[in-house]
Amino acid sequence: MGTFVLNRARRCISATALVLVLVACAPITNQRGNLPDPDLLSQIEPGAQSRDDIANLLGSPTNIASFGSETWYYISTQTETIAFYEPEVVDQRIVAIAFDDDGMVASVRTYGLDDARDIEPVARVTPTGGREMTFLEQLLGNIGRFAGKTGQQNRSGGPP
Repeated sequence: MGTFVLNRARRCISATALVLVLVACAPITNQRGNLPDPDLLSQIEPGAQSRDDIANLLGSPTNIASFGSETWYYISTQTETIAFYEPEVVDQRIVAIAFDDDGMVASVRTYGLDDARDIEPVARVTPTGGREMTFLEQLLGNIGRFAGKTGQQNRSGGPP
């Protein structure tokens, strides 16, 4: 009878450990951004609506273009993270609404993950003045710098 209970306990612990391992490896999905409803996007007609109309229809944009013609961007990104690995982008949508000089909608474009481009950041390092200190120089460098005379008063009569 004792071995039966022991075997059953081992099976239960093994099954629980297996479930925990499988759950730990399940991807964690994270949705970020503001992507308008496709039905609302279909209501937008170039030349017929103003910035205020779009703001009332879709809400405020995620970003507004800094240079050139005024364009509003609605951006949404979905990532998955498995265990301790870096998050991976699985879906990305960008709706770009461009306005003309009169503030009316000029065009509506939608971009997906297929439209994304990989960029390589510049690997240059900005030089700085001074010299690089070792760990020990940093650790011991301030010894003796803060030693002042106790009880000394400055010219205004207050403590130093």
